[in-house]
Amino acid sequence: MGDRVRVLWLAKGLGRGGAEQLLVNCARRLDGERYEVEVAYVLPWKDALVPALRELGITVHCLGGGRVWPVRLRALLRARDYGLIHTHMPVPAVAARVFSGKVPIVHTEHNMWPRYRRPTRIANAWTYRRNNGVIAVSAAVAESIEPARLRRGTVPTVIHHGPDLGDAFAGPGARERARQALDLDQDAFTVGSVANFTPKKDQLGLLAAHALVRERHPEAVLVLIGSGPLEATLRERASRPDLKGSVVFAGSRGDVPALLPAFDVFALSSRQEGLPVSLMEAMTVGLPSVVTAVGGMPEIVTDGVEGAVVPAGDPAAFADALVAFATEPARRRACGEAAAERSDEFDVAGAQRRIEDVYARVLEGSR
Repeated sequence: MGDRVRVLWLAKGLGRGGAEQLLVNCARRLDGERYEVEVAYVLPWKDALVPALRELGITVHCLGGGRVWPVRLRALLRARDYGLIHTHMPVPAVAARVFSGKVPIVHTEHNMWPRYRRPTRIANAWTYRRNNGVIAVSAAVAESIEPARLRRGTVPTVIHHGPDLGDAFAGPGARERARQALDLDQDAFTVGSVANFTPKKDQLGLLAAHALVRERHPEAVLVLIGSGPLEATLRERASRPDLKGSVVFAGSRGDVPALLPAFDVFALSSRQEGLPVSLMEAMTVGLPSVVTAVGGMPEIVTDGVEGAVVPAGDPAAFADALVAFATEPARRRACGEAAAERSDEFDVAGAQRRIEDVYARVLEGSR
């Protein structure tokens, strides 16, 4: 075990977001004979996944937020003798590139470059050549990286990470149990969405689409799993007469895989994305999806096969796609079966092996 490489995974936070959950999924599949992983994160209030990492034997460092976290990161890098740094999210990645010295860096790009705020985009681009290896969560994300910013000879490796659901959704009673957990009518047409309540996820647009669906299917229910800064705004919209009593706010949950079977259709109305883990989870459970044509979502949902792909910011088109699934149960089943079949590609163990292949290449090249 003495030849193991100590690797630091660096993230902005460890809340219940998709990128953060990927760290837990990958930690479960880590080759512990080759790599000893520690995790550091910046925002102390985003710590929901810390216990899960510690249960896996991962040392977790909180850098404390505020203005001092870069200083603490520099001290950590000096103290722990890391052989490799793997960064997630651009701001902590910039700091790691500045303070890492000669330690090789692998960076995972989770978002489309044009979506970053201008200061973040400039700092990211300025330091990007410091990356010895780059991983992108979708082909669309990889294509958004400015080629001129890459180190010579570096080509982004696209890895669809995939979920790690275990058997939480297995068994014939999964749907009934999930609906009971959410206090849902067993027969109501139910659409579910899992995402943080932020502008880029556009749940307001999803609520507008749901209102249009209810004009044709008054019994339809929408379940929103998540939390975030727009929650009060969303609750106010859901309280109006056209939606009152038809929207369930389930909160930020650690049992999402067990709740997914409650849904007839999974929905993401995002205006920007990399490749959301929640979508891959829903497909793994065998749910058809209605998603917007942004980021990597059209890479795994083919319109008319695993679900429907509609333009972003178009509640009417979104509603039409949902109504089609409500009206045609056979089509819903067929798309769900196709989604489950497609999800065989989302192998978290295979994804972690590919990540470790990138580590091996980078470490070999840095000798």
